[in-house]
Formats: sequence, structure tokens, C-alpha cells
Amino acid sequence: MQRIEHEVELLAPGFRDRILGRHVFNPRTMEASNANLVGGAINNGTAQLHQQLFFRPTSGFARPETPIDGLYLASASAHPGGGGHGAPGSNAARAALRARGPRGRLTARALRALRG
Repeated sequence: MQRIEHEVELLAPGFRDRILGRHVFNPRTMEASNANLVGGAINNGTAQLHQQLFFRPTSGFARPETPIDGLYLASASAHPGGGGHGAPGSNAARAALRARGPRGRLTARALRALRG
């Protein structure tokens, strides 16, 4: 933890002075606080092909849609699984925009244009 804070401090002087509190989790405390982490499974189960393609979140090909209208899965349980890439959230956002019809597609196009 101190090593990480040191690196951040190098890029953002004064960072340490702004820390008001700290919660330190080790693997056991993380598992106890989040049922999805049982046994250290950050992807909520296996990352085998059958789990990635067919059983997330419903039958289908790894779509972020759920059986509940307007509810999209954007977590480690969604394709392509956990990590720091943000792909499950991006997939869910695209699905939500698609579901809105032409207006959603226009919004998606505008967002892409803003990103360059």
C-alpha cells in the first residue's frame, strides 16, 4: 500500500495529505464481503469457453441483456469477464443505446465523435 501511495505521490504531490481514511482488504476479507469472490473467483466462476459464450448472463452469446427490460449486466459476470479493461460496461452501454432505437444510435455516434 505504501509503495502504491508513493508512486501516486510522485505524480500528484500532496496526495497522501488528502487521505482521510483507509480500508484495507486482503483476499479473505474481500471474499467475506462479496459473495461473488468465493474461492477467489474474480470472474464469478470459470472463464472456460462454455461460461463465456453460453451461460452469461442468460442463454445466448454473451449478450449484456437480461430477462428484465432495461436491465443490462456490466460486471465481471458479463463477457469478456473481469479485468481492468471496462469492456463489460462498454458492451452494456452499447446494448442500452441500441435498445433506445435511432435516438440511442445518434447518441452513440455523437459519443464516438467526441472521443475522436
